[in-house]
Amino acid sequence: MDHERVVRDVTVRLPMASTALEACQWTVAALSRHTPATISILLQVHDRLRCVAATGAWQVFSTVPLKAGSDTRRDPEPSIVARVYDSGEPATVPDVTADPDYLPVRPDVTAEICVPVRDRSGRPLGVLDLQWSGPVETDRWRATAQRLADRLGARLGALGGPPAESRSEKLLRHATAMTTAPTDWDLMTAAIAAARDVSALSAAVLILDGRREPRLGAPTGTPGPLEARIRAELAEAGPVALGRMIARAHRHGSAYTLGEAGHPPTEDYLPLTRAGARTLVAVPVGPPDGGGVLLVADERLLRPDPTTVNLIELLAGQAWTCLDRLRTLARLREQASSDPLTGLRHTGPFGQRIARATPGRTALLAIDVDGFKDVNDTYGHQAGDRLLVGLARALEGALRQGDELYRTGGDEFVAVIEVSRPEEAVRIAERLTEAARRVGRTISVGVALPRPGEAPERTLSRADQALYAVKKHGRDGVHLSAA
Repeated sequence: MDHERVVRDVTVRLPMASTALEACQWTVAALSRHTPATISILLQVHDRLRCVAATGAWQVFSTVPLKAGSDTRRDPEPSIVARVYDSGEPATVPDVTADPDYLPVRPDVTAEICVPVRDRSGRPLGVLDLQWSGPVETDRWRATAQRLADRLGARLGALGGPPAESRSEKLLRHATAMTTAPTDWDLMTAAIAAARDVSALSAAVLILDGRREPRLGAPTGTPGPLEARIRAELAEAGPVALGRMIARAHRHGSAYTLGEAGHPPTEDYLPLTRAGARTLVAVPVGPPDGGGVLLVADERLLRPDPTTVNLIELLAGQAWTCLDRLRTLARLREQASSDPLTGLRHTGPFGQRIARATPGRTALLAIDVDGFKDVNDTYGHQAGDRLLVGLARALEGALRQGDELYRTGGDEFVAVIEVSRPEEAVRIAERLTEAARRVGRTISVGVALPRPGEAPERTLSRADQALYAVKKHGRDGVHLSAA
């Protein structure tokens, strides 16, 4: 094999390549005429190594994570491609069966050479990888592969580096991030970052129609100067101005500036111009009733193209779908942990709460409605339900800020309160009995504080025993369990 000819044939066309993709494809095509190896060139695109040119049949593995091996359950050792890119050092595996760390990509591979692709300054751009399924002079090919990679890297550097991620690819990547956002704040952060990235504008703000009035979406981590000024101006403008922006977006649809001097903005957008915005894309988010608007702006006088606006519309639609999903899940979790009649939390959350009880500080107040069965038997279950709802509101009103009330059975409640001494718990229990009398009912309350090392269930049992002591002595009262 004449390796000088290989280098000459592969690199002769590189100066004529007008794009990074063209340079890589020509390199692979020319090199494949001199070796039966499977050849691939992977370049860094965003946070992955992406295969931009390759030979071979069947699967071509499209991407490799830059931080391979971070999930040890799936990938305990980084691939040779990731190792070479991360270290900047070439790697040769002359016999894959003798390398315990080798991760086979194809079952017939016997040897592999991977070399880094760098620009003239030494900045890593990607890798050139060759895999053989037969005998090969690995030393000669390693030197040749590195020479080719150096020439390719120089040409890629002259062309501006690896091919940029397209805006559609950016949108898909950000859509995945929004889909996996665990909270509203994370979702808004992801949506705003996506709007900036896809549009190439410097600022993005979400305005959402809240339950009472329009409000600015939660601020993201570190907004830029323009975004910070826009948020300040919108906050000062107030909910009426925010409502006008939302209404305008839903009435007329998406809109954008033409970036032409001498054309003043509409009155609705004056807060944005006061903040310094000269370019704006405004896109409706969600339904007209309860949705909002996504504003993407820049200090530069630009002319957004229709494709940019279309992508921002798709982004806004995905953001709303994800936000609606998060809100639905929150409602389902709330319903699962709440009593549908009174709205109080029930046994599941109660068990979690008393498991955190502090000995001598957390008091459990077991509450039972006196004569409740008579109400149901005489007036019917609907009357009994109305009684429980009214009593629940009265008891909640008698508790302090931070005290918690749970419905644990038909006419049974438990209040969990933090106190400095047992007498304080008794006083709160007496307030509850007074609140019940004001709505025309009486209750019996048993009070217990956890002892050191006592199981929560045992503390609750002592509170119940104290409650039964009240029932035994005429009801409508409070009894404290012995410490």
